[in-house]
Amino acid sequence: MSKKTKMIWNVGLIAALLGLLFLLEQVMLPSSMLFIVLKKGAIYALVAVSMNLLNGFTGLFSLGQAGFMLLGAYTYAILTIPVESRASVYQYFDGGIVQFAIPVPLALIAGGIVAAIFAYLIGLPVLRLKSDYLAIATLGFAEIIRAVFQWDKLGPLTNGSNLLRSFPTFQSVLFPFIVAGICIAVIVLLINSTYGRAFKAIRDDEVAAEAMGINLAHHKRLAFVISSFFAGISGGLLAMYQTTIQAATFESAMTYEILLIVVIGGIGSVTGSCLSAFLFIACSEWWLRFLDNENLFIGSFHVPLLRPGFRKVVFSVIIMAIVLFYRKGIMGDKEFSVGAIANFFKKRFGKKKTAGGGASNE
Repeated sequence: MSKKTKMIWNVGLIAALLGLLFLLEQVMLPSSMLFIVLKKGAIYALVAVSMNLLNGFTGLFSLGQAGFMLLGAYTYAILTIPVESRASVYQYFDGGIVQFAIPVPLALIAGGIVAAIFAYLIGLPVLRLKSDYLAIATLGFAEIIRAVFQWDKLGPLTNGSNLLRSFPTFQSVLFPFIVAGICIAVIVLLINSTYGRAFKAIRDDEVAAEAMGINLAHHKRLAFVISSFFAGISGGLLAMYQTTIQAATFESAMTYEILLIVVIGGIGSVTGSCLSAFLFIACSEWWLRFLDNENLFIGSFHVPLLRPGFRKVVFSVIIMAIVLFYRKGIMGDKEFSVGAIANFFKKRFGKKKTAGGGASNE
């Protein structure tokens, strides 16, 4: 199958998916659990792919994703709250210092830019570190940002420890899919470019990469900034999903969830991160929710042990099983595509040449 044919098939599949979502939106309630999982899954897919760009494709172990999402979420919310609503939102800070609003797409991009600027400044010192030291430094940054944004001195901008609300939210389930899809497509193009090959070379062997003329500091900083940019955009999408924003939401546990999604999907696989994001959200917030019901009956039989929080226990066991039996994740470092499916069926069911030169369907 040629590259052009593969591209046509992939575009066709994406168009079919968006068409299916549009049809579902016409016949189902917007508050249905399916749409909740799809919207949050799309957001987590984007931030997981952005983290995979750094951890999986460049080999930099960063745990600052929640902090960059916080920057993107706050930037989006601050810039999109209607002027007439600012007095009620910033009621303890005289209406705040920002007295204008910009369109949603521009605000999302601005959130990514703010996160990228902070990433550049923080990357200057911390990217000199490696492995666990880099992870600890970036995790510390995320915790510092979360604490600073709740500081009352910044209240006229961030509203202190109070909620930010009244900003535009999702009007359609298609919006997060389109935004996340465009961003992931850009990341895929980057990975397949010369910059992406340089990132992979750094991941595989820094000494060899430097010997080939790759500027390690420049490319590490570039990967860090780009990853943070898309994390900022995902933070803006998360603000739209949650309808309110508070710094206390962006705990380190959020970063661990994102890292878990990357590991389950496969470090170095974009489609693995996307698939595991939807599976993770669906299992944690929908499919296993019945395990929290302590009054669950199957016929006349009362199911024992079930109680609030029990689904997290079962979910943890499932994750442990995946990590034990699929150590490289669901996809490993492979990608899901139309070409991969065609090759799979061709190997399994294609015609094989016999010794006499004929063909066999076996």
